[in-house]
Amino acid sequence: MTAATIDRTGRAALSRAVDVDLAGLADIYASGGQAELERRIADRLALASAEGNAPHYMLANDTGARIAGDVTRWPHLTANSSEAGEVRLEGNVRAQARATQLGPGLKLLVAREYGHDTVLLSQLRLAFILAGTFAVLAVGLLGRWMARRLAGRIDRINNAFREQDDQSLDALSEGRRARDEIGELARHSAEALARLKRLVVTHRETSDQIAHELRTPLMHLDTRLVRALKTTTDDTVRSGIADARGEIRHIIAMLESLLDIASSEARRGDPRGLVPVDLSRLVTRIADLYADSAEESGHKFSVAVAPGVSIDGEEMQLTRLVTNLLDNAFKYVPPGCTVSIRLEAGPRLTIADDGPGIAAPDRERIFARFQRGADGSRADGEAGQQGAGLGLALARAIAERHGLAIELAPTEQGACFVISPEEW
Repeated sequence: MTAATIDRTGRAALSRAVDVDLAGLADIYASGGQAELERRIADRLALASAEGNAPHYMLANDTGARIAGDVTRWPHLTANSSEAGEVRLEGNVRAQARATQLGPGLKLLVAREYGHDTVLLSQLRLAFILAGTFAVLAVGLLGRWMARRLAGRIDRINNAFREQDDQSLDALSEGRRARDEIGELARHSAEALARLKRLVVTHRETSDQIAHELRTPLMHLDTRLVRALKTTTDDTVRSGIADARGEIRHIIAMLESLLDIASSEARRGDPRGLVPVDLSRLVTRIADLYADSAEESGHKFSVAVAPGVSIDGEEMQLTRLVTNLLDNAFKYVPPGCTVSIRLEAGPRLTIADDGPGIAAPDRERIFARFQRGADGSRADGEAGQQGAGLGLALARAIAERHGLAIELAPTEQGACFVISPEEW
């Protein structure tokens, strides 16, 4: 569209220039005659520039034979009607021209090249190319900067959800004041995380306070029972006191297990507090401790630990996870049966036995809290909890805290617990 407009404008300007030049030469002929006209045509050709809209002239007789000028052949224009139009000169040069009849046997042609418009269009085309290139580069750089800025803002939001520490929340607050969709998302995310943090802190403080308020009077009661046990000689009373103390210890152990489960579940997916743990060394150390106990209890104990297996975790919690499952196996597997522990890269930990196994109705709910087996045995939980039904629930909570999954694998005989990464 722009090129067509420039072309039309150029044609009109050339046409006016040709008409003005032709009128001037016609006046020269009228006042000075043919000789003066020939001299003026020669002067104009001598002064004409080779660039731009160069002029061309032809003074000819009625037959078209040249008398003066640089055009050697009369074009298709009719001089009698002062016809104007585009012509092709020597060298196939495009030009705007007009012819006129000056007198009997004498006609004049004035033409101007389109060269200046071609240069203008070329310059304009170059300008558009340069401007377009600059615009594309500017838009690309601006888009890249905005994309990196947007990615940085979104990364701060993701990092705040991933880390959930004070530093991440402070970094998230930097984009809260922006009045766009990402700023609104950052504000809502910061508010939700702050509210979640308050709830977690409140939950932890409440749990600790409840545990303290329950544990303290129970311990005092146990101390009083110890004193009463020392002062009485009645065997029936002593047996009752001993049973009461056992119940108290059972309640305290159950309370601590519930708090541990709640703590592990609350920190699921939270990497804080996790450090590299040599799982091979940990499992080997635990297996060495259980080897003597297995010999005394009449069990066979098989150990296979791959070297160099590690995981990010809490060593005390991982220790409790392994010992919980081993205690559970040795407690419910009859003497003469085999308990095995195997650690492979992944990590993948397998604790299996060839004992009576777990009843089919219990396999789906064995990891739930306070779930006991149909026969009151294998699904009850870890040793020392007297059938509270919390041992395997705690094992699952600890495993999930470390990004692991624990499952009861199908076997033809006994039970087989497999612990592996959740994406295994």
